[in-house]
Amino acid sequence: MNHITLRKQWIIRAPIGDVFSIMTDFEKFPEHFPKVAEFVRVDKREENYLEMEATVKSFGKNFQVKMKTQILPGKGFISDNDSYQFGTSGHEELLLSPHAEGTLVDYTYEVTIHKKWLGLIATPLLRWYSMRYWEKAVIVELKKILEK
Repeated sequence: MNHITLRKQWIIRAPIGDVFSIMTDFEKFPEHFPKVAEFVRVDKREENYLEMEATVKSFGKNFQVKMKTQILPGKGFISDNDSYQFGTSGHEELLLSPHAEGTLVDYTYEVTIHKKWLGLIATPLLRWYSMRYWEKAVIVELKKILEK
């Protein structure tokens, strides 16, 4: 198994509450971020804990993902995600904090690739491509929504 940690930070020129409300409204991800989310359904909600199924887009394909997510009120979320179809699982953290220019978004995704053959191909692609794509598909779109 291959383990990869991807991490990056961005500044969004908007109040933390505005960033939080968009980034934790998972069922609207396909509307806000259509390049990464085709479909999101919350199957179970207990206070700040959610279990979801999603169809996500990656490398030009759609994949089913099961997510177990904890919303951290006013601070973001952490999520454990499994994509058996793609052969990966991951631990995702999107943490928000105040910044002089708005909100600091600190994003970390720890990916485990379960298929050995996929690790040979996916590891270099994930390291090089994933965060660049996520920035374009999510952060740039978030800025368009909030930095008007």
